[in-house]
Amino acid sequence: MGLLDQAATPLGRLVVAFAAIHALPGIEIRKLHTTGLDLSRGTLEVRRGLLRHTLYLEELTHQLAADWTTYRHQRWPASANPHLLVSQKTAVDPDHPAVSIGLLSGALPRGLTLSGLRQDRILNEASESADRSN
Repeated sequence: MGLLDQAATPLGRLVVAFAAIHALPGIEIRKLHTTGLDLSRGTLEVRRGLLRHTLYLEELTHQLAADWTTYRHQRWPASANPHLLVSQKTAVDPDHPAVSIGLLSGALPRGLTLSGLRQDRILNEASESADRSN
């Protein structure tokens, strides 16, 4: 929770949640689409090549996603970019590019990386689910 307090923007807080809670890699975070987010069902569709993976959002990530979509709509109400995460530049670009990894990394609290957050989450999950019968 302290990491979220250190993230200065709605974008940064949502990126922290995607990497640290859901262990999404940066490449997948960049490519998320607005149509994949269903706040009424609490789900997010992640595209993995031709496959689709559904994330079930727990309360915290759900709230952060709702906060981001509100912020995005207030800041860029006419944006036609289909990507969930946009920047000042990509929100109005007619080619509808995804945000860069650099933008996502820059939104994180100082000293953190997307891959580091993801790896910590995976290691934590492995240690929590390890066979402790020995």
